[in-house]
Amino acid sequence: MTQLDARPRAGDTVRGTAPADGVRGKGLGGNSVGLMGSAVIGISTVAPVYCLTSTLGSTAGEVGVQMPAVFLAGFLPMLLVAFAYRELNKAMPDCGTSFTWTVKAFGPRIGWMCGWGLVIATIIVLSNLAGVATSYFWLLAGEITGNDSIAALDDNKPVHILTCLALIAVATAISYRGMTATKGIQYALVGLQLVVLALFVAMAVQKSRSGEFASSLDFSWSWLNPFAVQSFAAFTAGLSLSIFMFWGWDACLTANEETTGSEKTPGRAALIAMVVLVGSYLATGVAAQMAVGSGTSGLGLANPGTSDNVFAALAGPVMGPGLGILLFVAVLASAAASLQTTFIPVARTVLAMSTYEALPASYSRVHPRFRTPGRATVTAGVATGVFYTVMTLVSEHVLVDTIYALGLMICFYYALTAFACAWFFRADLTRSFRDLVFKGLFPGVGGILLTAVFGKTLYDMWDPAYGSGSSVFGVGSVFVIGVGLLLLGVVLMLVMQRRSPAFFRGEVLTKETPALVVED
Repeated sequence: MTQLDARPRAGDTVRGTAPADGVRGKGLGGNSVGLMGSAVIGISTVAPVYCLTSTLGSTAGEVGVQMPAVFLAGFLPMLLVAFAYRELNKAMPDCGTSFTWTVKAFGPRIGWMCGWGLVIATIIVLSNLAGVATSYFWLLAGEITGNDSIAALDDNKPVHILTCLALIAVATAISYRGMTATKGIQYALVGLQLVVLALFVAMAVQKSRSGEFASSLDFSWSWLNPFAVQSFAAFTAGLSLSIFMFWGWDACLTANEETTGSEKTPGRAALIAMVVLVGSYLATGVAAQMAVGSGTSGLGLANPGTSDNVFAALAGPVMGPGLGILLFVAVLASAAASLQTTFIPVARTVLAMSTYEALPASYSRVHPRFRTPGRATVTAGVATGVFYTVMTLVSEHVLVDTIYALGLMICFYYALTAFACAWFFRADLTRSFRDLVFKGLFPGVGGILLTAVFGKTLYDMWDPAYGSGSSVFGVGSVFVIGVGLLLLGVVLMLVMQRRSPAFFRGEVLTKETPALVVED
């Protein structure tokens, strides 16, 4: 059998041409990103420094000193799903990724909902990243000037919203100009994050050995034992946070049609990004725990007063007033970099859905000069700005609960993609041990693990205490928002089914299970 060819063609600016299997070129700018650039995009989208400052404390609060073990546990399903993405990308390097692949495996309706899960999750993340970048912009300005009134501008709602919209506009403009513009900025911002994290780790370990902090702990290998977590409920709560910390690496794959060696490079880049991320998380988590412990008082990571922003509390004590400001810069850089690269997956997923007639045709337009999905990118930027503004003005509790609902969307579309891999390649699983493991076993186990987390999260969300503590008719508002957003996708799918019956009849992107042999 031959490998399916989904590479973009030079003249494809709207819907491309459709080969027999239905896979279409989009007209994106090919060969714009190499292996390193693709890996950097994956790391940037995850935003490691932002994830660490916002979840180190929360995870320690759930599982105590087993926090590094939970990071490893969260890495496992993400790694298994990354293998699924790699194998599917080899067969179909299509920028629609999860949407395209699940359509090919399970049909148009499941595929449409998988694409919706990715799109709505990304919009939620974009709005959150914009808010975090805004807060750190004013916090950093206050630190640099030594003026608390400047830092307090973040609490001024009109100023906060206007600053947030400005950052969204800048990120949208950079993404609109193409992968080359994106890549150059990302090298600098990701490099800054990793250097500052390395400096923080070194200084935290030194502080722990000096005995300067009373809560310092000696390193223990038991910290890496997930079975030592005090309860299953605590473990699953920590695992949910850990999975969120790895979300976004698949941006490498959504840029596959613009990557040199589109069949193999994006999958390899995703695995590189995952290794860098888990290494950074483990090193930082262990070093911070050695320096200040995981207690609930003082500088302890689980202190409720500082757990939402650990680096803001530790910057001065661990790194000193001079170098400590670098942590503020790194968090701002992390949020800003991720804000910009997170436009990549949502815009290209919308482009693919439109190209295959699952969304209105206007979103399939590619900019003739920049070779990017211009309309889809601008629409994502506008949707992010409107969403954040409305949520901030209506209720910050709703905004917080929407972010808590994000984990449901992540597990939803990652699990579907993992199962799509095992099902799509089911005819290959008896051909070799490699095919059995990488196309069947790893994706299947990864999908099962994420489905279990999805189910447990759904159960926990029913409790009004989950999230901000608000409820709707006695049901937790996080549950209402999470399930409501998925149901909104069903409604929109039914609308599109009336507007584009050919796609939903399977006439545009065909469901099939070819027996593919892809050489490494």
